[in-house]
Amino acid sequence: MHEQRDQGQVDGEENRGHTAPADVTDASAKADAVVFVCATCGVPLTGPLTRLPAVPEAPFYAWWDADEPGPSPATVPSGHYAVETEPYGAPLVVADVPGPVMPRHGVHYNADGKPLVSKGPRGNFVINPDDARGLELRHASAACCGATPNGGMNQRCACGTLVATLCSDCCLPYELHLSADHVRAVHT
Repeated sequence: MHEQRDQGQVDGEENRGHTAPADVTDASAKADAVVFVCATCGVPLTGPLTRLPAVPEAPFYAWWDADEPGPSPATVPSGHYAVETEPYGAPLVVADVPGPVMPRHGVHYNADGKPLVSKGPRGNFVINPDDARGLELRHASAACCGATPNGGMNQRCACGTLVATLCSDCCLPYELHLSADHVRAVHT
């Protein structure tokens, strides 16, 4: 299932092959837009979103100098989504060499000082958290002012199904990962 999504397909249909972020005012971009819905109950979880060719780099944010605690600027611009090709979220496992624990995150170590990496799912849909609708925070891994992906999916649909992982702590990228196994993309 994830392999199809990694090869540029959404919900069993081929993606139209955008090579650059689409202008949302462009008629073809509107035709290629999708709405993500809960796979269990069918409730829309987003408005129409247009696919980006890749997850953008997280914007630089000097969270330590911020006047108020809160999330960084969003990784994905509003009105868009991208497919995460790397493992993301729980479980975190010991790695042979230090490196980013998951995309756009720094290095993490366990209590024994060994480096950790994500063995979480691939193929999730990364969106701007502000584009989500009707999700409730189920739990959040320990953080100073927001949610982290370290504990796995932490957002649920109104029907109670866990559907996404929110990353919103001040020192991490601000993004929402919709689970490819728990949401469907519906073309608009």
